[in-house]
Amino acid sequence: MPQPPHGCRILVAFGTRPEAIKMMPVLAALRRQPRLRPLACATGQHGGLVADVLAEFGERADIDLGAQPAGQGLPLLTGHLLTAMAGAIAATRPDLVLVQGDTVSAFAAALAAHQAGVPVGHVEAGLRSGDLDNPWPEEFHRVAIDALAALRFAPTAAAAANLRVEYGSGQVLVTGNTGIDALFGARRTGKVPVEIRPGRRMVLVTAHRRENWGAPLLRIADAVAALAARGDVEVVWPLHPNPGVRDAVTARLGAVPGVHLLGPLPYCDSVALMRAACLLLTDSGGMQEEAPALGLPVLILREVTERPEVVSAGAALVTGTATSVILAAANALLDQPDRLAEMARPIFPYGDGRAADRIAEAVAQWWEARAFAGGAEPVGASPSHQDKVDQI
Repeated sequence: MPQPPHGCRILVAFGTRPEAIKMMPVLAALRRQPRLRPLACATGQHGGLVADVLAEFGERADIDLGAQPAGQGLPLLTGHLLTAMAGAIAATRPDLVLVQGDTVSAFAAALAAHQAGVPVGHVEAGLRSGDLDNPWPEEFHRVAIDALAALRFAPTAAAAANLRVEYGSGQVLVTGNTGIDALFGARRTGKVPVEIRPGRRMVLVTAHRRENWGAPLLRIADAVAALAARGDVEVVWPLHPNPGVRDAVTARLGAVPGVHLLGPLPYCDSVALMRAACLLLTDSGGMQEEAPALGLPVLILREVTERPEVVSAGAALVTGTATSVILAAANALLDQPDRLAEMARPIFPYGDGRAADRIAEAVAQWWEARAFAGGAEPVGASPSHQDKVDQI
């Protein structure tokens, strides 16, 4: 495995497609800092999907831990990734391991770093639903990662407030969400990969989270079939490649008129779809952040959301997965153009597209302070930074 030259060695770990998208701006910003030496580490959790993201952003993995064994449950997957990340950390000897979000890859990388005595930086720190079982297992992962982190980069003031309640002292930098950085770079370059008949509006759907596998996913599919039967909309659903998602949805909706089931799309084309749609139904956390910036109203296909800003701003509604509730909410918006238009005003609760630069600057300042102190505990970003450090 490659060894960076002198400077702060940062192992930037990511395993899923959303992680990779949100880490690409961070990786680029770290490389612009002269004393930082980042290494991109793909854990293999989403294998080919992550390789496609890297290619789309003109990046490459310095370290690729290989595809995960097929058909693993969470215990085996966690153990596999923990062992692989421990090996990568031992080989590269980083000064910091940087992780994003709440995936198994992020949790395993943070735990491996902690066990090796390496500081952890957490991008997208502080998100909370308040229920360790929902979303599962992501809520536990993000709580555990924050507990291990030396550097906590909160996307919003509300996320920072959650950390204040939990830790009471220390520092966190409110940066905005790096997903908005990626979105701003992609929003004019993609193409819509499907044709909608004239006079019909597009409803975009995504659903893939573990808590929605099985019966909840089928309830969502039933709502989609009923929406398509309206006759004035067509539904586009890019399917997650996991067989448990892909096969179930295809069996239910594959022959339904007005429903377009697509394979995984390049990120820029996904953004183009969001720009063309009039309504989004999703259980994706990242799309809850992206859609408001594009003026796309959202129905959140989950019982709770750890991203309350989009709901309080009036850009989204939480419906859960009951067919009747989803259908009633979607029909109400589609039948009330004024209300739909009110929700379609672009808003930016998750930042201005400069989160990655703030993170890179904070890491550089942390490294300089640590080096000056001869390895003392990190002190966080300078209070003189234009985005004030939230003292917690």
